[in-house]
Amino acid sequence: MEIQKEKREHLWGQRFLKERYLWLMALPGIIYFLIYKYIPMLGIVIAFQKYIPSKGFLKSDWVGLDNFQRIFDSPEIGRYFMNTVIISFYQIVFAFTVPILIAILLNELKLEFFKKIVQTLLYLPHFLSWVVVAGIFYLLFQSDGQVNHLFVSWGLDPINILSNEHNFRGMLVLQVIWKESGWGTIIYLAALTGIDPELYEASKIDGAGRLRQIYHVTLPGIRSTIILLFILRLGTVLDVGFEQVYLMLNSTVSEVGEVLDTYVYRMGVVNGNFSFTTAVGLLKGIVGMILIVTANKFARAFGEKGVY
Repeated sequence: MEIQKEKREHLWGQRFLKERYLWLMALPGIIYFLIYKYIPMLGIVIAFQKYIPSKGFLKSDWVGLDNFQRIFDSPEIGRYFMNTVIISFYQIVFAFTVPILIAILLNELKLEFFKKIVQTLLYLPHFLSWVVVAGIFYLLFQSDGQVNHLFVSWGLDPINILSNEHNFRGMLVLQVIWKESGWGTIIYLAALTGIDPELYEASKIDGAGRLRQIYHVTLPGIRSTIILLFILRLGTVLDVGFEQVYLMLNSTVSEVGEVLDTYVYRMGVVNGNFSFTTAVGLLKGIVGMILIVTANKFARAFGEKGVY
């Protein structure tokens, strides 16, 4: 046993020496994740305490699962949870599928110059902050905004989007589609380049048109990428974008627009209830992990690679 252990250690040492430059390149990323991802996880202990900043982690009173009990007893949490799930569901159905459609359409374009122009225009909104996006939407859709001026000039009635609870969730999804869809197509376009062109030639010989080629060649060719990104998206199903929702939220739409992220901010940062909001965040992480593991098992059961 000792000989085998020494042999393994020797092999690991040789491998590390051989790959030392790769480890050196990975070192900044490893340090980043250690400092900003793993070390802060020690703060999870706050969820099981009645945390008081002046006392710190070590001297704050231990309350066990009381904070989690408060989550299930709180009448507000249920509404915020449903708002989060509904908005996230809309984003998965629409914002997740739009980049796939855009990538397929761009892949069908034959004029490379026009294709690059379209790609650039689609990518640009990604580099705008949510503050800028919110400002643009306020200027366009407020009661005396440009859109309503246009409707009035056409003899139509003005519309109320920013303070209409029936339109608020749809507006959030449209913002995500406009801002992130172009950037999301990069991964799918990269996956499309891996499809063998001979498959398209064979389908043409069999008499398949463009739509049938997309259905029988293109979509199966990027299916593994779609499933992988879908599994990762399920892991953040309870994260719908704090900054975006917080900037667009107002008192008239809070009934349908207040989500877990904004609730955590209001209760934790504003009201100083750190223990309760840490418990909410931990519960969100547990739900995301369960969804990822479950979806990955289903993917592997159907012959896909999954995340791991």
